[in-house]
This record gives sequence, structure tokens and C-alpha cells, in this order.
Amino acid sequence: MRLVREPDSILSDWRARALRVESEIGKVVLGQARVIRLLTIATFARGHVLLEGDVGVGKTTLLRALARAIGGAFERIEGTIDLMPADLIYHAHLGEDGKPRIDPGPLLKQGEDLSVFFFNEINRARPQVHSLLLRLMAERSLSAFNREYHFPHVQVFADRNRVEREETFELPAAARDRFLMELQVAMPADDAARRSLVFDPRFHNVDTLLGEVAAGILEPEALETVARVIQIGITTSPALEAYVMALWEAVREPHAHGIHVDNVDMARLVQGGASPRGMSYLVRAARVRAWIENRDMVVPEDVRAVFPEVMAHRIFIDPVYEMRREALVGDLIAGVFARVPAP
Repeated sequence: MRLVREPDSILSDWRARALRVESEIGKVVLGQARVIRLLTIATFARGHVLLEGDVGVGKTTLLRALARAIGGAFERIEGTIDLMPADLIYHAHLGEDGKPRIDPGPLLKQGEDLSVFFFNEINRARPQVHSLLLRLMAERSLSAFNREYHFPHVQVFADRNRVEREETFELPAAARDRFLMELQVAMPADDAARRSLVFDPRFHNVDTLLGEVAAGILEPEALETVARVIQIGITTSPALEAYVMALWEAVREPHAHGIHVDNVDMARLVQGGASPRGMSYLVRAARVRAWIENRDMVVPEDVRAVFPEVMAHRIFIDPVYEMRREALVGDLIAGVFARVPAP
């Protein structure tokens, strides 16, 4: 698709596509409207996403449905404790003639056409694998066989369950910072959705279910251009920019801004806040959210709507509080919103 029309016309057409993607995924993934919206935002912000949740809540189904709706070449790999970086690059085996063969691995199989790379159970993979993935996410390239491979359209999605801790490896801060968002996928709150997931046979065969999702609604090769048009076309006012900067300062130094969380020493809670890159990700996501809501300017609601998912994993807290991280960071963000006045 060549983008040769006026930017407003382009954005209007692609907004309709974005909403259709959400509708298609919503047919097969019930009770996850907020997560689906955030995944749509990440797709048009061209950011990588990490999903976390209990076993069996539909993380893999959700990502497979999104990959089908996006279109383009799709590859996946399962994280295991014996997985090595080379396993992502090539596959060594014996051919039918009994001779050794080397075939491209999941990262190289599709070449530059690779659109979605899904890493299942990422926390089961070793740090060496995380290092390779970090380069792919940061530079969309890797080195193999004495040459450079580039993946201009690739978007990385990964998931991990938060229940099992044995034979797992925590992602380093550098790798987590490359994810635009970390999304929590919980059980559907709606009783009717839960009942359907349990009793409706339609949801018991995932492969058949995913066939209901329209394929290739988006054009991966055009997404980068559309994303740039969104970032240029959706503006931020001086008041909104001052608000974002105030939020940043409050997250980094909550004690100095009078923010309180029960049973916490606020002077030691936050060891490090978001980086400039993290804040730029926040603004990128807020612009896409404003665009999907059919506005040409970011408002405070856009920032707050994406703030927890973009910022929570970029807030480094004292190790003594790490076991309560999810609750404490959630309370901290709520306190920041309450303390910092919106324009």
C-alpha cells in the first residue's frame, strides 16, 4: 500500500482498521477489552509487548489472534531451559539422505518479511537468549553466518506466567526496558464470559477458534509509515507536556512530592525511575491512544490510560519491597495521579 493521500485521510482509514482488529480479536478472546486496546496501541506505536498472567488465562490465544489479524509472516518459539541462541538462528538435523543439514531457524526463516515474533514462556530461556532477543528488539537486526540480517517490520510479543519460579530466569532490566508495555492478563471479570469459556465448545479448540479471526487486516510493510504519521499528526500542548514532566518527577521522587503509600518508607521505596526513553515511549503510546479515540491532540486521560502498563516495569524499587511490587507500584502510581494536578 502506498501512502500518497492526505495524512488525515490516511489516519481515518487506518483508524477503522485498528477498530476492526479489536473487534475481530474480541470475538475469540472474551473479557479482555482493555488488554486488546492496549495491544492495538502498542501495534501502532511499533512497540514490543510482554504479557504476564496465570496459567490458562488465554495469553497465547490472545497473541496468536493478534498476529493473525496483523498479517504478514509469523514465527514463534517456546522458551525452555535448554534453549540456546543458536536455536533461534538455525536448525541442524539429518536430512532424508542421512547427511547433516542446516536450515534457517525461526528468526531467519521468513527473512525481512518477518512481522510478528512470538516468544512463549520467555522466562524459561537463559540469559544468553535474552541477550540475542534484546538486540532484535533494540535494533531489529542480528548477526549470523558472517552477515547482518535486518527485520524492518518485526514486532516482538512474549509471555510468561507468574506462578512457576523453578527453572526460570528473570529478564534483565535492559531487556524489560525494551518492551513498550508489560500487560497483566487476569481472569475475565464478567460472569457470562467465564461461563462461555468453560461450557461453550467453541472455545475448546483454539486452532478452529482462531480461524474465525479475519487474517491480514493490517499491512505490516505499511505500519511503520502509518506509525510515523500518527506521531507527527497527533500534537501535545505545552500544558500537557508540563503535566507529563511533573508525573515523571513525582515517580522518581515520590517522597519529595508528598506521596504516601501505607506501611512503606517512601524515602527508600523508589531506587530509580523511568529513563528518557521510557518517557518517550509513554508519549508515543498516548498519541496512538488519542488517535484511536479520534482526537488530534493528546489529553491527560490518554496519558493516564497507558501510564501503568508503560511505566510500572520501569520503576525500580528497593529489594525489601520487591515481593509486594505489583501492589506497591500500583499504589504509587495512584498516588502520583492524585498528587499531580492535570491541566
